[in-house]
Amino acid sequence: MTTSSAASAVLAGWAGLRAEQEELYRSLHRHPELSHQEHRTAEAAADGLRRAGFRVHTGVGGTGVVGILTNGAGPSVLLRADMDALPVRERTGLPYASAVTATDADGNDVPVMHACGHDVHVACLLGAARLLAGKQDAWHGTLVALFQPAEETGDGARGMVDDHLAAIIPSVDVALAQHVMPLPAGQVGTHTGPVLSAADSMRIIVHGRGAHGSMPQAAVDPVVLAAMIVVRLQTVVAREVPPTETAVLTVGSILAGATSNVIPDSAQLLLNLRTYRDTTRDTMLAAIRRIVTAECQASGSPREPEFELFDRFPLTDNDAATTERVAAAFADHFADRAGLIGPQSASEDFSDIPRALGVPYTYWCIGGIDAETYRRAEETGRVAQDIPVNHSAAFAPVLQPTLRTGTEALVVAALAWLAR
Repeated sequence: MTTSSAASAVLAGWAGLRAEQEELYRSLHRHPELSHQEHRTAEAAADGLRRAGFRVHTGVGGTGVVGILTNGAGPSVLLRADMDALPVRERTGLPYASAVTATDADGNDVPVMHACGHDVHVACLLGAARLLAGKQDAWHGTLVALFQPAEETGDGARGMVDDHLAAIIPSVDVALAQHVMPLPAGQVGTHTGPVLSAADSMRIIVHGRGAHGSMPQAAVDPVVLAAMIVVRLQTVVAREVPPTETAVLTVGSILAGATSNVIPDSAQLLLNLRTYRDTTRDTMLAAIRRIVTAECQASGSPREPEFELFDRFPLTDNDAATTERVAAAFADHFADRAGLIGPQSASEDFSDIPRALGVPYTYWCIGGIDAETYRRAEETGRVAQDIPVNHSAAFAPVLQPTLRTGTEALVVAALAWLAR
């Protein structure tokens, strides 16, 4: 049985699953959960897997769920979906919009929304798992369905790995994942090589000497120092990264002082880096430290600056052979709805799992925007203005064909290895 014929046999059952899958999606969207708090979502995933006949492990890395279905000898494929939502107040106007609030890791009460589409991912993976479980004469081998917590904080995948994921699951041959993006619904896109950037956030504290605002001669002003650092950091990408390399350095926050007539003792800067090569990443991190240290010395700072790296995301670097295999299966199944995408500046921690397991992987995108809406925005040159992107309070993937496409993509990709 070819991948195409196996996919047709498995996906023939989707019509009977549609209503339940859509209702699951609405429920997930209405009840989002922050990173490391995905208890309700994990319970829904575990329940769906058990009902489909999977052997289920819960509490992996906190709230992670792993389902294993063995169907004779053959390859082993891991499919992954992330589960967490964001501290965003929803403004979609959907009848199933979230009104949830929760307490975040810092003890603050915040609104919560599935502003990145992880509810789509969960619904699609559960749908794919159930369809494959219901048509086992079309494939052979082992299917691992993994529901990961805390992607948004960048430590969920590593948490599952550190919680002995490799001992829980059988040896797998390949790991596969997808993400819904602000692209026309119904489309799928693959990319060979670096597809999502590595990301690093950095907290920098520079020290000065406080004084009365009327007596600046008695101070070492950390506000001026921070301003000089911000200006000088703009040269890192422009002058230290080759023009052929893509990189982003953003200073997202400066905090210093509390009133107009007091020069403070210190200032805090929060930086974010996006890179596609480890060498570029190392170059930029070294340049930041060099520039900040030098500016502190030039200002006569009484103490050395402090540096802290946090919220670090690995590079997502798709394996060429794996991607080509999936892309060929997509082209056969989706025809002109399958294509190529370029590298994306977003970041993910999925790749921590296949790296730890020592297996190849690929990560693709599906569209979630109404195709006609997207076409009109494209024709008028207003895609950036009119199409809500991930993490926006207005991000709302259309139910169909988004759910169907995401479910089909997971099934087709898995059957590129598992088809009899």
